Amino acid sequence: MVIIAGAGPTGLALACGLRQFGVDVRIVDAASGPATTSRALGLQPRGAEVLARLGALGDLPDKAVRLRALRINGAVALDMGFLRDAGQLIVSQAWVEERLRDRLSALGVEIEWNTPISSVSGWDWLVGCDGAHSAVRKAAGIAFEGEPVMENFLLRDVHGKWDLDRESIHLYVDGSSITSVFPLPGGVWRVMSPNGERWTPGPIDSVEWESTFRIHRRQAATYRRGNVLLAGDAAHIHSPLGGQGMNTGLGDADNLAWKLALVVQGRASATLLDTYEAERRPVGAQVLASTTPATRLVMGPGVVTRAFRDHVLWPLLGLSVVQRRLVRFTSQLDVKYSGPLAAGRRGGERVPAFARTGKWVLAGPTTCLEVARERLGDVVHHERAGDTLLVRPDGHLAWRGPSERLSAWLNEVLGVPETPRLTTRS
Repeated sequence: MVIIAGAGPTGLALACGLRQFGVDVRIVDAASGPATTSRALGLQPRGAEVLARLGALGDLPDKAVRLRALRINGAVALDMGFLRDAGQLIVSQAWVEERLRDRLSALGVEIEWNTPISSVSGWDWLVGCDGAHSAVRKAAGIAFEGEPVMENFLLRDVHGKWDLDRESIHLYVDGSSITSVFPLPGGVWRVMSPNGERWTPGPIDSVEWESTFRIHRRQAATYRRGNVLLAGDAAHIHSPLGGQGMNTGLGDADNLAWKLALVVQGRASATLLDTYEAERRPVGAQVLASTTPATRLVMGPGVVTRAFRDHVLWPLLGLSVVQRRLVRFTSQLDVKYSGPLAAGRRGGERVPAFARTGKWVLAGPTTCLEVARERLGDVVHHERAGDTLLVRPDGHLAWRGPSERLSAWLNEVLGVPETPRLTTRS
């Protein structure tokens, strides 16, 4: 049994992923019920792909806002069609969670609300997906290392009859002050202001949600301590610039689900879980390293910062080569893993042709199919000449080589199971 603390996007995605592999889960949350506020609002192509694998993407692409421009004080400063074409979606986190809850319910699991986790002992496996103030992380004694980046930001989701393009991000710059306005589905505007300023580009009809926050960059000292694991905001927090937070958490869940399933089912040694931190911690670190200076540059109030932003940054973002690099980073489709689960030429890379199956895929002769199914469970087979490819459920190439060597590689990376092989309900 796996206990998941936290019914946000990361915890829900992990629960859905484990259930699709037939693992019994409980998902608990200290809150009294689902959050209804938008909070995170960027669903990147990688995040959408994870939801599609889980059967939870649903109508989100149709309901989302797709951006086409960045406007500064009303004038178009940057054509953002490159993000729109890449599949970036502006959609409420609340909607993402709703689709995941529906999928989890269809998989036979209901969330246990009003159920805080006070201890990390007594559980077979416990995964903390309970946010930046994670009770699981604190109870496990795992440090959350980092620092504040910027302070005193005011977030508001409001309704207003403003004569603004609803396919653009609007920045209003007045000296050292910069207010950001984002369109959200349903006619809502997200307003982000520094130092608690309440200026808006027009009168507000109603306020759906309001919150103040400080931007931090922090990362857990370890993602695993024994039978306790961390994912999502419990493992890393950073600036919301670039819309990476929710998507990085979904990536954590996507990576962890199939590994934890193999261990719980007795198909792999618990040492396989060490590859979760080895693969995902660098991804989180890269997000922290990139969003922090970008936030200081875009939101910084200094004269030099403003001059660089206005006369260097915005023109640079208009270059196609810069846009392509930005898309590759923000989409998270370029994530590549290294280590023992990335063997052979192009090992660890995403395999687009099999990226949405959500299952192990063996592309090669049938001679090694039974070996793969014995060690991995359900495996989809595709005939292929040449080297055999083994693609992980998260869409990355795990192994490439002669079919006769597959068994030895599986024994090496999966190890000897520490418990008898379990039969789990589907």
